[in-house]
Amino acid sequence: MTTFDKREQGFEAKFAHDEEFMFKAAARSNKLLGLWAAGQLGLGGDAAASYATALVTDHLESPTMDEVLDKVSGDLAAKGIAREQVAAKLQECLHQALAQLEGDKQ
Repeated sequence: MTTFDKREQGFEAKFAHDEEFMFKAAARSNKLLGLWAAGQLGLGGDAAASYATALVTDHLESPTMDEVLDKVSGDLAAKGIAREQVAAKLQECLHQALAQLEGDKQ
């Protein structure tokens, strides 16, 4: 195996690792957002957990932040919570998820 081949394998492994890490971060942030949104909706216990889990699982095939944002914003519109507030919370949840995953590595 040449140095080039080894280097290429290294880049491919890093790319796969980074993709998996971002997938986990997105799933975790969706769950955190779901738990927050459930609280805003007055859901607790199993209902809150189910809402958060559904937010994660429903967006596994096409995990775009806009779809998650649309879903949660639509659910919270009746409570007077603006899309911008949900977007800010989503960013906060993503940062929290990244920090948690970084902590898990150590």
